[in-house]
Amino acid sequence: MRIVAGRHRGARLEAPAGDATRPTADRARQALFDTLTGGRFDLDLDGATVLDVFAGTGALGLEALSRGAARALFIEQSRPALAALRQNIAHLKAEDRCQVLAIDATRPGPGREAAALVLMDPPYRSGLAWPALARLAEAGWLAPAALVVIELAKDEAYDPPAGFALLDDRRYGAARFLFLAAGQP
Repeated sequence: MRIVAGRHRGARLEAPAGDATRPTADRARQALFDTLTGGRFDLDLDGATVLDVFAGTGALGLEALSRGAARALFIEQSRPALAALRQNIAHLKAEDRCQVLAIDATRPGPGREAAALVLMDPPYRSGLAWPALARLAEAGWLAPAALVVIELAKDEAYDPPAGFALLDDRRYGAARFLFLAAGQP
């Protein structure tokens, strides 16, 4: 697994042993960021704060940093995933632009920074995406009109909490990306 574009393009990322952590495939990550930054959304990551929830290896947040985001906040609670995440941040020499939070995404506490882009990759079919998103929004982790991307299994049902509008729904292999706008009726 590697960073696919930007400043750290080609940098190798480590993942914990076993199948408890399922990193987003390079091709799916490439398609996701192409959609975000050059396609449907034309999002400018320069100077943005990105929140990577259920971060695992940190591939999504680190990809955003490589493509110009100013800061990345990572929420993860698995010890093996946290070790890999910290190793990946150190490998990219990005410690000054990253904050790793070893907390439960469904009980995050008050927001430390409001993120313009939220990337969530919960375990497939866990049902954790929607309670985590609701709690993060309530606790102030999302900037007004934040763009939220949630990766689910391609056939997994979705039921976003109130205040989020579905903007797009795309499938890439086994992955499904839902693009949501925060602060919507």
